[in-house]
Order: sequence, then C-alpha cells, then structure tokens
Amino acid sequence: MTPPDVAVTEVADPLAEAAPTMELLLRELDRRWPRGAERLHQISRYALLPAGKLLRPLLLMESAEAVGGGGPAVVPAALSVEYLHVGSLVHDDVIDGDTMRRGRPSVVARYGTTDAIVTGDALMLGMFGVLTDGAEDSGPLTEDVGGLPPGRVLGAVRVFARAGVDLCRGQAMEGELRGDLGCGLDRYLTMSALKTGALFRAACRGGAILGGGSPAQQQALTSYAEHLGLAFQMHDDLLPYTSDSRTTGKSALSDIAAARPTFPVLLCHAMAGAPARARLEAALGGALPVADALRTVHELLETTGALTAARDRATAQADRAKSCLEQLPRSRATAVLAAVADLSVSRDR
Repeated sequence: MTPPDVAVTEVADPLAEAAPTMELLLRELDRRWPRGAERLHQISRYALLPAGKLLRPLLLMESAEAVGGGGPAVVPAALSVEYLHVGSLVHDDVIDGDTMRRGRPSVVARYGTTDAIVTGDALMLGMFGVLTDGAEDSGPLTEDVGGLPPGRVLGAVRVFARAGVDLCRGQAMEGELRGDLGCGLDRYLTMSALKTGALFRAACRGGAILGGGSPAQQQALTSYAEHLGLAFQMHDDLLPYTSDSRTTGKSALSDIAAARPTFPVLLCHAMAGAPARARLEAALGGALPVADALRTVHELLETTGALTAARDRATAQADRAKSCLEQLPRSRATAVLAAVADLSVSRDR
C-alpha cells in the first residue's frame, strides 16, 4: 500500500521516461572512452561501445532515485557496474569460444585471447577506480566523495566486490554443470542467482545505498533484483528457441555447443518421458551436429510443453520482482523498475 502522505506519480510510458537517463549514461560512456588512445583503451572501447542494453547502470540510477537520491552524482557508479558486466562478458567469450557478441565479432575473435583476457581484467579492476571517483581529492572522511558521503561509497564498494566474487562462483558452477542434465533445477537456480543475479543485486542494492535508502528499502530493492535476475536468465535461456541470432546478436548454437543445461532444457528433461529424454540427452551429448541438435531440442521443448512452462515461470519471477517494489513509495523510478521487470521477459534479445 502507498502511504497516504506520499504523492503517486503516474507514468504513461516508464521506459520512455528513462530515455534521458540512458542518454546521459551513453554520453558519459563515450566521453570517458574517446577514440584514438593506446591499444588497451581501444579494445576496451570496442567492448563497451556501441553499448548493450545498459540495464544494470539504469537499475543503479533508478534504485538510487527510488529511495530519494540519485542524479549525476551516481553516474560514475552506474558506469562502473557496466565495466564489471562487460569485462565478465569478454571473459565469458574466451571461456566459451564464442565469436559473436552484440551482432559483431567478440573481443576474443577480433583481438585474440591474450588481449581479451587483459581487457576483461582491466575493465573489472577499473570498476573500483570509477566507483570511488574523486575520493583521492577529498579531505577528511567527513567530506563528500564525488558528491556522495564516503560511507555510502564504501558500502557500494563492498557490495560490488561481493558481486564480482559471486559472479566468478556462478561461472565456475556453470562449468561444473555442463553436460549434466540430471543436475536439477535447484542447482541451476543457484548458479543463475550467482552468475546473472549478482550484478542485478549489486546495481540495485548499490544504488539504494548510494541514494541513502533505509535498510528496509535496501532489502526491498535487493529482493526485487534477485527475482529480476532469475526472470532475466530464464528468459535469456529461451532466446535460442524464440529469436534469431541476427536479433540477439549472438549465436543460437552456443548453449548447445557448450552442452549447457539451460532452464527450458532442464524443465524438458524433468517433464519428458523416457524416449524423449533419451533424445534430449543424445542431442546435448554431442551425438548430432550442433545445428541438428538445436532443432531436436527445440522440437522436444515444444512437444513436452517445457517451452510454455519456462515462459510462465520466468513471468512469475518478473511478477514477484514487481511485488517487491510495493514496499517503496510509488514514483517515476519505481515505475521504470517495474517496466524493466516486464521487459526482462518480453524482449527478443
């Protein structure tokens, strides 16, 4: 329920309302990474620009505003979560041998393994410098850091550091689960909460901390992010079967080639009878050419009802994310956050 003394902001198109924030983030990203610099800088710019969806920076900005803070002071922190995200994607493509990212050659495909590893490292380590931008010029700890109280900045640093470790834990667990269709949905959800959910949590909780949110507000946005992260990953796992690679910007064959037990595939394995399960295991076990395996898996997802079930469960997680926002005063920012939850399960890339 909305407290009686809180004004309710009606937003006709929340994502349109977020456009100025996105434009600000893009301008600042381009300004910080000009063309024509040294090689590492050039490769980093290639990884960052043209930008992807910028959801994580947007989540940080809107979370800060949702608790009464936000504005230009949190832009560096918002960009820092994008550096961590993009750095992890560069490393993901090295690990998986993926040659496409955002509709063009991945960093590893264009620049080679060595430069890709170094660039991913630089982006993830550089995150902390951007997050604490201006700290070295401040005086005593009672002064502001980049317009934000130092205690809030330190809190955000802790959140981001934990998120980075969680992301790595999730990546390691994903490797452990490869080829294991019997791993079960619980282990998949744990992996997703670490690998994908970590940066959603960092963005929302970090934004709430930087915006001066109360512990209850921080927890509400953390819970929102946890459900959002699951919804996003569940839907992401559906894209090879619901969208084409020209739209998604990455190969639809990647999950099959890597034998990843993705969400709809695990649902299919649980729902299928013995003959269908055997076909699924053969397709994921390398018995078929990758393109044929993708077609076989797609057919099984349709015939078992796993595709529909996966969509329904992703939507349920998005709805749970939106319900967490009811603990915050309704505002333009919470409307944007709710719209992001809807977008997470309706996008085609």
